[in-house]
Amino acid sequence: MSTLIIGGTGTLGKEITALLPDVIAPTRQELDITQPETIARTLDRHAPHVVVHMAAYTDVANAEQNREDCWRINVMGTRNLVAALLERRIPLIYISTDYVFYGDRGRYTEDDPVGMVRNYYALSKLVAEELVHVLSLYVIIRTSFRPRTWPFSTAATDLYTSQDYVDVIAPDIAMVITSHAQIPYHVLHIATERKSTYELAVRRKPDVIPISRTELRVELPEDISLDTSRWKRLKETLVAKGEYEYDYQCQEELICGK
Repeated sequence: MSTLIIGGTGTLGKEITALLPDVIAPTRQELDITQPETIARTLDRHAPHVVVHMAAYTDVANAEQNREDCWRINVMGTRNLVAALLERRIPLIYISTDYVFYGDRGRYTEDDPVGMVRNYYALSKLVAEELVHVLSLYVIIRTSFRPRTWPFSTAATDLYTSQDYVDVIAPDIAMVITSHAQIPYHVLHIATERKSTYELAVRRKPDVIPISRTELRVELPEDISLDTSRWKRLKETLVAKGEYEYDYQCQEELICGK
């Protein structure tokens, strides 16, 4: 059964395609989510059994100045994809973000209300999530990750998160992809333990400089950590049962109640 990855050349996409080498990962020239005709052409050519959407405008600070580009990619691009998948009844796995929450208390569960948001990037991803809800066959993964090495010279000691490095997060997302038909939820939080971004940074960049979040270029939530209990329980079940094969009918029964 075929899996199509959109955004396979990004930070997460490269990790996923390395873990799952048999996936179809078209280039942006082949499939540009802002160009509906390229979506239709690619879907009709490959006829995938599931699509994983991880293409996004992810520069949180620059999104404040480049709002048009951020909206065009994150919102309009997702709308184009959802429309094409709705017509073809192809399941979607959508990679979202912890920033859909306000971020004033942390340890958010999948059932907690989303918004208000703190920045334009977060707004675009929140709207994209709402578009995905139009589908009947989908899983939204809220997560947060960094490249394999900390990319900045500084890190905030008063900014709390459950994000981790991409090589830590990617295997769990790969598991969702390969066993998505066995997942009886529309939303999953995939992350690690609550910590400050400074605590995360020093794990791979010992000389990182501690700062306050008030010194950053864009407003970020003080505690955006996620509760991952749902995924932990589900992961244990999947590992115990060894259920990783794709079963379209099973997914309809689990998610749609058919």
